[in-house]
Amino acid sequence: MPWTDELLDRLAEHVPCGYHDSGPASTEPTALAAMTFIAYGRESSASQALEWLASVQAPEGSLGPTADQASPGWATSLAVLAAIGAKRMGKFDVDRAIKWILETRGEALPRTPEMGHDTTLFGWPWVEETHSWIEPTAMHVLALKAAGLRTHLRTREAVRLLIDRLLPDGGCNYGNTFVMDQVLRPHLQSTGAAMTALAGETDISGRIEKSLNYLAAELSTRTAAASLAYGIVGLAAHGILPPDSQSWLEAAYRRTIARGHAPYRLALLALAALGSASPLITLPNKVSRRTKSTAMATV
Repeated sequence: MPWTDELLDRLAEHVPCGYHDSGPASTEPTALAAMTFIAYGRESSASQALEWLASVQAPEGSLGPTADQASPGWATSLAVLAAIGAKRMGKFDVDRAIKWILETRGEALPRTPEMGHDTTLFGWPWVEETHSWIEPTAMHVLALKAAGLRTHLRTREAVRLLIDRLLPDGGCNYGNTFVMDQVLRPHLQSTGAAMTALAGETDISGRIEKSLNYLAAELSTRTAAASLAYGIVGLAAHGILPPDSQSWLEAAYRRTIARGHAPYRLALLALAALGSASPLITLPNKVSRRTKSTAMATV
């Protein structure tokens, strides 16, 4: 049995999904699982996940982390991606969710010498009424692009924010670049999410290309599951697929099930295994494929 089939069977045992097999059902892993089942043609499991997402959607359109926690609503973007991917929306109201996304934004801050990024740009926060950060902004950009709002003013400003938050030598941290004149270190997961959201975008600064090179150089069979998955999807969104990506993903899957099923990680690994066909990638057209060596040659 292919490892992805084995993974899907295990994941189907935990719908709706938590971050761990014994944890409470949560929006992020359940939305990721829904996208996974849709992409692999597992309609029954996808329907269970989508029904749960609809059941926890608030009247204003957002979804909290769990059924018992109505906010913060950062995971609403993932539920939108799942519902749009399903085409048959069911009871989930995509229009209300998109309206909530467009009406929610991170807090802008005055520019100061201590902070290296443009604090006046609006993206999305982890928690409402706080500053905008990389991963929630990237996920909301993907949701808006999937909904056909690639040219919306909120989408365009968020794209500028993501590029602004990329580090000079490539990659990105959780959202800062410099703090007190110190350059922060890049994170694989944040960089992968940002690269996925920035696929198809123009960047005269060259930091997108440097960030792709960072991912291509740093990912390996030893990379933790979630970071590996987001990193591979981020590369695949730009037509780059490391030749060993499938063996790396399978190794991460074996490590994951050895430590407990962790539905969140299982869904991410399955989505990454789809490469450029991953539903996390919202390009209007497919980009030309490049090899890891081509990406590295552009350093």
